[in-house]
Amino acid sequence: MTLPTSERIAAMSFRQVFDAERLKRDAERRARADAERARQEADEARSIELYEILAADPEFLAEKKLVLERSRYTVGLEHADFRLRAYFEDAQINVTAADKRSATTTAAPTKQQFVDSVEQALDVLAQYLADETA
Repeated sequence: MTLPTSERIAAMSFRQVFDAERLKRDAERRARADAERARQEADEARSIELYEILAADPEFLAEKKLVLERSRYTVGLEHADFRLRAYFEDAQINVTAADKRSATTTAAPTKQQFVDSVEQALDVLAQYLADETA
């Protein structure tokens, strides 16, 4: 027969209750850290996926005078006149276009769209590239 929670706590020493609370908090902290690590790994994997799709056609990139870059969570396409970026965070992708011609120091995003998949990010990047090269 199991004692009800209040009777079980009353039967425990202060140290036991403290240790139980500390263990519970440690388990919760580890679960949060594991979940965050999993989110980061998923974001990184999706950025690599987009990078590989874009890198698969180097002739097209050269034709459009684009330099493909990738850093953690970010895939970028650099051109002398504009910058296209896809930033992966918490299962969303922030796709931006920035005009370098009108920027004084750094290119501020002129267009921005949030999407949920690599395919959608690829589509938005193509739209932004078409806008810039039209």
